Amino acid sequence: MTRMENVADLEREIRTCTACREAFAATVTGHAPRPVLRLSDTARICICGQAPGARVHISGVPFDDPSGDRLRGWMGIGRDVFYDRTRIAFAPMAFCFPGQDSRGSDLPPPPRCAELWRQRIFASMPRVELLILAGAWSQRWHLEERSARTLTETTRNWRAYLPDAIPLPHPSWRNNAWLRRNPWFAADLLPHLRHRVQQLTEA
Repeated sequence: MTRMENVADLEREIRTCTACREAFAATVTGHAPRPVLRLSDTARICICGQAPGARVHISGVPFDDPSGDRLRGWMGIGRDVFYDRTRIAFAPMAFCFPGQDSRGSDLPPPPRCAELWRQRIFASMPRVELLILAGAWSQRWHLEERSARTLTETTRNWRAYLPDAIPLPHPSWRNNAWLRRNPWFAADLLPHLRHRVQQLTEA
């Protein structure tokens, strides 16, 4: 039987990763790698987003931006619970800010990050019961063939992935129009999300 990897040692190893240094240096932002994540061997929830944005790249704190404010509202919790490592872990599809293109849009998460780390990460967090999948990249990786053709279809079909995963759109302001077009999200999915989060953080 393979011994489970120590989660704190794994997080320290990931924080030193420079595998994408050259790719990041070649972007418009020309930045260096700075992995942002929080792993835990006691957390029962893991938030799986896309990749850190520019503000999180600077602060080093997951979802420390307006998207995080919205996500905390969706989950029905404050910063105290959200950042309690014993209860919630953070493992985005890419741990570093991927940079921006010439139009100022964030680049997609580099797939190399998931290839290098993702299997080891989830093998080291045995108590995770719920994956919150924020964004299409996260949904496609974790749900694999169960994922629908589009983010909207996958998210609308959220009941099919219970109890171990809940798909969400990314909580960015860029999705305001999507939220207006899909009122079922706030009416049906969010109450269940809040109830499930409460179950797993207060037990």
